[in-house]
Amino acid sequence: MLNAIWLSMVFLSVIVGLIQGRLDQVVHAVTDSAKLGFEVALGLTGIMTLWLGIMGIASESGLVNRFARNLRPIMRPLFPDVPTDHPAMGAMILNIAANMLGLANAATPFGLQAMKELQSLNKNAQQASDAMCTFLAINTSSVQLIPATAIAFLAANGSLHPSSIIVSSLGATTISTIVAIVAVKQLAKLPGYRIKGQITNE
Repeated sequence: MLNAIWLSMVFLSVIVGLIQGRLDQVVHAVTDSAKLGFEVALGLTGIMTLWLGIMGIASESGLVNRFARNLRPIMRPLFPDVPTDHPAMGAMILNIAANMLGLANAATPFGLQAMKELQSLNKNAQQASDAMCTFLAINTSSVQLIPATAIAFLAANGSLHPSSIIVSSLGATTISTIVAIVAVKQLAKLPGYRIKGQITNE
């Protein structure tokens, strides 16, 4: 779907450029953007390596697991249909904890495993359960304690204080996560969004 959207945007840009006689500007924009993308990626390499190294140490030292233990009491009321001792709960907690610490690479396999385990509890395999929708909402909004990627972008573009966004980022992502949770819980109560096949504790 996304590939089709991007492809249509490219074709539309070329067509509009031809109609308006500005195809040369389209070509220049493409080459300039490609150059800028390479320069930004090159500048990010060292910074991201540093942050990923730090986060890797945090993961190996057990910091992620400690976050996971602290998150467990919060997760129970958010996912009442998921047994506390089920592997899905553990995978979701590890995913959220890793995201909070900026460990995107570590969070991805936990997220995939969580969805797989939630699907095993789902009565209706053709429809996402409430727990799945709630997990995706939290995962998308994702409270960020350390926005490593944003810090790396700012540093690569010459920011003098790239880490100054930590507090504002924490506030913004906290609010977005609260809104996401409230929205998904309220929508689940509406007839049009109510899931017919709920997950089971059996």
